[in-house]
Amino acid sequence: MATTQTNPAHLITAPAGGGFLLADASVETVFTPEDLNEEQRQIESTADRFMTEEVVPRVADLEAQQPGLARKLMKQAADLGLLAAGVPEQYGGLEMDMTTGQVVAERCGRYASFSTTYGAHTHIGTLPLVYFGTEKQKQHYLPKLIGGEWIGAYCLSEPQAGSDALASRTRAELSADGKHYILNGEKMWISNGGWANLFTVFAKVDGEKFTAFLVERDWDGVKPGAEEKKMGIKGSSTTPLVLDNVAVPVENVLGEIGRGHVIAFNILNIGRLELGAACVGGAKSVIAVTIEYAKQRTAFGKPISDFGLIQAKLAQMAVRLYATESIVYRTSGMIDARSEGLNWTDGDAGAKHLKAIEEYAVECSIVKVYSSESLDYMVDEAVQVHGGYGFHQDYSVERSYRDSRVNRIFEGTNEINRLLMTGMLLKRAAQGRLDLMSGTQNALREAASGASRIDGSVPPERDILRRAKHAMLICAGAVYERFGDKIEEQQEVVAALSDIMIGIYAAESALLRSRKLSGRGRGECARDMARLLVYDLLAEARRHGLTVLAACGPDEKIVQACRLIARLTDRPPLDTIALRRRIAGRLIAAEKFVV
Repeated sequence: MATTQTNPAHLITAPAGGGFLLADASVETVFTPEDLNEEQRQIESTADRFMTEEVVPRVADLEAQQPGLARKLMKQAADLGLLAAGVPEQYGGLEMDMTTGQVVAERCGRYASFSTTYGAHTHIGTLPLVYFGTEKQKQHYLPKLIGGEWIGAYCLSEPQAGSDALASRTRAELSADGKHYILNGEKMWISNGGWANLFTVFAKVDGEKFTAFLVERDWDGVKPGAEEKKMGIKGSSTTPLVLDNVAVPVENVLGEIGRGHVIAFNILNIGRLELGAACVGGAKSVIAVTIEYAKQRTAFGKPISDFGLIQAKLAQMAVRLYATESIVYRTSGMIDARSEGLNWTDGDAGAKHLKAIEEYAVECSIVKVYSSESLDYMVDEAVQVHGGYGFHQDYSVERSYRDSRVNRIFEGTNEINRLLMTGMLLKRAAQGRLDLMSGTQNALREAASGASRIDGSVPPERDILRRAKHAMLICAGAVYERFGDKIEEQQEVVAALSDIMIGIYAAESALLRSRKLSGRGRGECARDMARLLVYDLLAEARRHGLTVLAACGPDEKIVQACRLIARLTDRPPLDTIALRRRIAGRLIAAEKFVV
């Protein structure tokens, strides 16, 4: 599929989506940031240099929305090829893989407002065309988008339809001559709305058939509204979009009539992964700034970086970042492995690539939730380390604090994503795509026999991870048996299951990465961070697991399951204070995030 080959077939495998719960992945088959090839490192360097030299020095002007500046910077990014990574070569793109896209998104994440502008254009603004556009549509629009001449935007939400996108009231009626669809309605929260040239608009044909349309800004009746007064990401454009009898040529229907949900949901999977990468970039900047401040600020005669509670904060920030980075690149690596060999000159290449992305929809939702909540945690702690100065606009962490909050709302709220990930998992089990039933039975059998107890036959962290998976499977089995196809009505239960799943994926990805680094003679800090993640996982698995089982009823079967969960999640002692001090010491010495 791509000119950049991230995943040699003999190294990276593509297991079933959600399969990490049922089987242990081997170190050799998981992609990590350390596996990036030379070409990707060059692209990373280009993006980083662009942000350092062109974007970061203009933050104040961008925050004030200096007219034309964001578009100018996007054109500069286009001239460097940064808008073309995911577009096929036949339309002027670079045809690079998913991982390369995350590399660029990560570097742009250093400044959240530009990251929003970039992501809204390159991912949700451009990729619907790549995957669903006709040949004529692609030839006409893609060169303008990747060249930075035009800016793209994605219009899904409405005043009364956010998470429930299919409740859209925007209508599309076929004109009497059959040449146009007449669109009427209002879209909300449109990133790039103030300066976009091309809008991907979702509307219901005849009020029923949810459909996507390509709408140009200059057409009569297209009316972007005033800029929203936002808490954060003030350097990006967010406006409503009013459609007043807009005549859209029938040739500008994107995809099929009535199949707009296929476009919307598949593109959101990509956006969720990209958001995770952007959070990694933002977190790295926040940690570096916070370490610098902690080393310079003195109290009681010494730098506050010497204090244990400050070190504990820095260490935990790094642990969350390490896990976030690990799950982002593990997920993109699996998508690329499943896409290996695709050729964009084939007519069905787009559909096959989307199928590879959809396979990891569970993992994309995990990335979205974990990355956004981790960044929120980190910016909050960064403000705390700065003390009163963190509350002052002269310090960048004040802006970072405000900017990060929207990530838990973007690309489907975290609540919706928690419901989606467990829902998708159980749906795949019902379809026979994942053998959760056998996994549950095996977990029950091993837990009841005591085989899941620590016995020294495997390294402690791997044993703990295995027991957490068994706890998750036992809980999932109990929930399915109790609620069956009505489980979607039990949102609190579903969310608790999802939280266990999120913790398992994050801890396993971090552990596999640390083991891979150890095999290369490095990664001492990574090893300590992975140990903390795995250790904390058991406490979370116990808390959420017992909550889930209690909701399933008080019968003897559930009481027995509670005993098994308590046994599985019993934690051995670990000196977490010493681990965090070691991690913090390495961060402070390096003055940045290190693995």
